[in-house]
Amino acid sequence: MEIPKYKLVIFDLDGTLIDSVGDLALATNYALERFGLPQHTVDQYRFFVGNGVNLLLYRALPAEHKTDEWVQKMRQVMMPYYLEHCMDKTAPYAGIAELLGKISKAGIAIAVASNKFQSATTPMVKHYFPDTPFVAVLGQRDGIPTKPDPSIVEDILKISGIDKNDVLYVGDSAVDMQTARNAGVAAVGVTWGFRPRTELEAKSPRFIVDNVDELGKLIFG
Repeated sequence: MEIPKYKLVIFDLDGTLIDSVGDLALATNYALERFGLPQHTVDQYRFFVGNGVNLLLYRALPAEHKTDEWVQKMRQVMMPYYLEHCMDKTAPYAGIAELLGKISKAGIAIAVASNKFQSATTPMVKHYFPDTPFVAVLGQRDGIPTKPDPSIVEDILKISGIDKNDVLYVGDSAVDMQTARNAGVAAVGVTWGFRPRTELEAKSPRFIVDNVDELGKLIFG
């Protein structure tokens, strides 16, 4: 029996496992509209997301409103709306659920490391991947730095008890590639997410894949 190449695969959530940009855009635009501020297209939001909700809101605000006070005002409106509507348009990318099942059956541990706030990360992962036995599902938590700080990956390594040399980190952005580098784990960039291939290439990850089948071949060798 062939020994798996990796003992743990850590996945980013938004843009890697699920296509969630539509709901994030709707929720942020809802808050902007409430305050009479200009809204943005879904494609623009692909470059706003990835660093946690506060930076998402900061990037969405007009230049003259880019203050901590305005971010907090927006957050009070955006977050309740998003939690209520976060699964309206969001869906897993094609083939992802099947790949997670294959990874799990091979005895490889699976975890999620997201900059999405924990109160949304946990229920969304349970909803979209109810049959996957994740060893850890971590989102943005109070007092813990967001990615690309490696703390979230280090916490997953502690929970799983798996050495970083046996880990593959999967993500769709420069933030993810830098997170993996900071944590000392191998990284693979996926091009089906929110950011262009050029952004991934600029961070020189160990691998870049264009579809779920390629990712599966990389994991299983």
